[in-house]
Amino acid sequence: MNSGALETDTSSNDREGQSWQAELSRNIVSVAELEEYLPLTPEDRRDLERVAASHPLNIPRYYLDLIDPDDPGDPIRKLAVPTIDELILDGEMGETTGDPYGDDKHDKGNGILHKYPYTALVVATEYCSMYCRHCFRKRMVGLPNDQTVKNFREAAKYIAAHSEIKNVVISGGDPLLLTTDVLKSMLEELRGIPHLNYVRIGSRAPVVFPMRLFEDELIDLLADFNRDKPLYIPTHFNHPKEITGIAREAVQRLHGAGVTINNQAVLLRGVNDSVETLTDLMDGLLRIGVNPYYLYQCMPVSRVRHQFQVPLKEGVDLVDEARRKMDGYAKRFKFIIGHDIGKLEICGRIDDKLLLKQLHARPGCQQESSRMLVRKLTDKGGWLDDLPEAGL
Repeated sequence: MNSGALETDTSSNDREGQSWQAELSRNIVSVAELEEYLPLTPEDRRDLERVAASHPLNIPRYYLDLIDPDDPGDPIRKLAVPTIDELILDGEMGETTGDPYGDDKHDKGNGILHKYPYTALVVATEYCSMYCRHCFRKRMVGLPNDQTVKNFREAAKYIAAHSEIKNVVISGGDPLLLTTDVLKSMLEELRGIPHLNYVRIGSRAPVVFPMRLFEDELIDLLADFNRDKPLYIPTHFNHPKEITGIAREAVQRLHGAGVTINNQAVLLRGVNDSVETLTDLMDGLLRIGVNPYYLYQCMPVSRVRHQFQVPLKEGVDLVDEARRKMDGYAKRFKFIIGHDIGKLEICGRIDDKLLLKQLHARPGCQQESSRMLVRKLTDKGGWLDDLPEAGL
C-alpha cells in the first residue's frame, strides 16, 4: 500500500498503457469488490450494503491504494469507504438537512445556481470519480436528478444576459470527468462573454483521480482557454496522505497550462482534526504549488454531520493553534461557514463569543456583506444555527 509520501512510482496507474476512461472503469463500485482489498466482517458487509443503497460506493483504485488496510481509523478510508454512521440522520450534534447551502432557493433551472449576484454556478454532472463520504451534495451526487445542466448553450445565454455575473463556476459532481470534447464545448460558450473575468472548474480529480490530468488534449484545451480568460481549479485535498508524487505531477501539468489551483479543504472529525495534520496539510500543499484557500466547517448534511462535524468551540481553537505553527503563505486560508445566508469567515473567539464576518450575501441582501456577527459558543454547537446570538 502507498504511504502517501511524495513518491513518483506510477506502477498502479500505467498512464502510458491505457486511457483514463479505462482506468475509471476499474473503480471499486460494490461491497463485494471492496472486500477484495479491505477485510470486512459479515456485519460490516451487511451495514455497507445498506449505506451504499442510499449513497453509492465509488473508489478509484489509485485512491484505494492510499488506505492502510490494517488501520480501521485510516483517514483516507474514512473519506472513501462507507460506514454505518451514515445512516444517522439526527443525534447529539443536532438536526441535519439535505440542502445546507440553500441550493434549491437559487436554482434557475438547467443546472444554474445563481447564489451571489456576481457568480453563477453550473452543475455540469452528478458524477465524480469518487463518491466522498462527507459530500455536501450527497443527495444528488451519483444519483439521477434534475439539477444538472441539460443544455450548456442555454446556460451560457442566461450568463450572457446577466452582466452582473463576473465569474462562472463549473461544478458538479466533477466536471473534469466529462470528456474533453464536452468540456471544450462548454468553455467555448463562455469564452466570448465580455463581462466574465474568469472561470473556475471545481474538481477533486487532482486528489483522487490524477490520471485524468495526464491527457494531453485536456491540458491543451485548458491552456488555450486560459489565454483568453484566467482559469482556476478549486480542488479538495483534506489530508497530507493525499499529497502524493502522482498528485504533484498532475498539479504541475495544470500549472503548465497556466491554471491557478486553490484548495478548499473541510475540517473533518477523524481525518484532519489535529494541529499536526492541519499544519502538514497546508505546508504540503505549498510544496506542490497549491494555494491554501478555504477550510470549511463541515455542513450539517444528512448522513454526514454526526460522523464528521467538529464542534465550533473545538474547531476555532484548533485552527488558531495550527496557524501559530504556519508561515504566512500557509496561514492565508480562511476558516469558512458556507451557510444558507451566504459565506461567513470564522475570525476567532473572545472567551465564549465566536466572531464571524460575512464575506458574501445572497441577492437582495447585499447590505449584509462585510457585517460582523457574534454568537455564543456551546460545547456541541457545530453550525451557526446552533449558537445563540450574543453581544461583545
